[in-house]
Amino acid sequence: MKTKTVKILYWVFTALFAFMMLGSAIPDIISMPAAVEGIHGKLGYPLYFIPFIGVAKALGAIAILIPGYPRIKEWAYAGLMFDLIAATYSLMCIPNPDAAWYFNLLPLALGASSYIFYHKKLKATAV
Repeated sequence: MKTKTVKILYWVFTALFAFMMLGSAIPDIISMPAAVEGIHGKLGYPLYFIPFIGVAKALGAIAILIPGYPRIKEWAYAGLMFDLIAATYSLMCIPNPDAAWYFNLLPLALGASSYIFYHKKLKATAV
């Protein structure tokens, strides 16, 4: 695959992934009632966890968008994927058929694609 194509795909997947993660972080940071109801009311997590996880998601999304800093970027990808995997598992564990855990497959796929193309981009530019 050409270097230009790899870079374009990397930025498309990364921008979409960061947009989704920031979009889910903002309601958590400001503790919107819908976020509190979903995370605390339905899943049972403590109230102090909601803004914490929101700030962590926002920092992770910013970290994957900033060029350079490969070690921070690796940690950001890991943290965001852990968050999504934990959210998916939490939704699967509650006995509510309305809990659409399969929606989390989209950001998981975007995160995996972004990460894969991040490493392809690194490899293509190193040559």
